[in-house]
Amino acid sequence: MTSPFEGLEEHAEKVKECAWAFQQAIECHASARCRQFEELRPNAVDLEHEADTVKRRIRGHLPMGTLMPVSKFQLFRYLREQDQVVDAVKDALNWISYRSEPGIPDELHKDFIRLVDAVIDAIEEMIRMVKGAREYFHTYTEKHRVAVKKIIRTVRAQEHAADRIEAAIKHPILNMPVDPVSVFHVVHLAEIIGSIADHAENAGDTMRAMLAR
Repeated sequence: MTSPFEGLEEHAEKVKECAWAFQQAIECHASARCRQFEELRPNAVDLEHEADTVKRRIRGHLPMGTLMPVSKFQLFRYLREQDQVVDAVKDALNWISYRSEPGIPDELHKDFIRLVDAVIDAIEEMIRMVKGAREYFHTYTEKHRVAVKKIIRTVRAQEHAADRIEAAIKHPILNMPVDPVSVFHVVHLAEIIGSIADHAENAGDTMRAMLAR
C-alpha cells in the first residue's frame, strides 16, 4: 500500500492551487475597478471540490490493521485541519459574493492585500511541511525532523502576523463613517481570511505531535 503521506501531499497541492485562485479573486475584489470576480471565484470552488475528492479517497483507503508511522486518529486530524484551510478559502469567496458591489474602503486596501499575502505564505509553508514530513517518515533522520519543526515554527509566526494585520483592519473600519452593513461585511471577511492561517497553524501543531512519536 502506498504511504498515506502521498495522499496528504496530493491534497496539499490542491490546497495550494486553490489558494492561488483565491489570491487572484480577492485582489480583484479589493479593486473596485475589477469586474471579473465572478469569473475567478469558480476556479477556486472547483479546486475545493477536487481537494474534497482527494480527502475522501484518503479516508476510504486506510483499512483496519494498516501499519503506519503515526496513528490513524492523528492522520485524520491533520487532514481535517488541512482541508479546513481550503474550506475557509471557499467561505471567504462565498461571503464576498453575497454583496453585489465590489471593492473595500481605499484606506484598507493595502492591509487586505497584506492579510491575503500572510495567509498564502502560511499555506505555502504548510505544503513544504507535508513534503518534509513525508521525507522524514521515509528516512527517520534527525535532519529531516528538525527541518519540519522549523517549518512548523514559521507557520506559527505567519499566523501571528496574520492576526496582527486582521486587527489593523478591524480597528479603523469600526471607526469609519460607512454604513453598518459594509462594516460587518469587511470585519467578517477579515475574520474568515484570518481563519485560513489559524487552520494552517493547527495543522502544524498536529504535525508536531506526529513528529513527537
